[in-house]
Amino acid sequence: MSMTLIDPGGRGGSTERTLAPRLDDLAGRSIGLLSNGKANADVLLNETAALFARDFGCEVGGFINKGNASRPALPEHHRELSGRADFLITAVGD
Repeated sequence: MSMTLIDPGGRGGSTERTLAPRLDDLAGRSIGLLSNGKANADVLLNETAALFARDFGCEVGGFINKGNASRPALPEHHRELSGRADFLITAVGD
């Protein structure tokens, strides 16, 4: 399955992306956590990760706070988390 992303800033162009394959099972998987830096985003992420730990035996493989909600995650954030986690949870706080 693929989707087309369109730049909402009016700069034109679009980018074709393919969705990552679904995981067959979550048991024992490693979670990457990505916070937008707003208040309580880390609380939401940690509480959600605790539910995955309880229900599926998952462990947090990495946590990154990108520190600015209006800025996209940096490429090095993506590389770090993809090398340490099987799946990613991101959250917006406030």
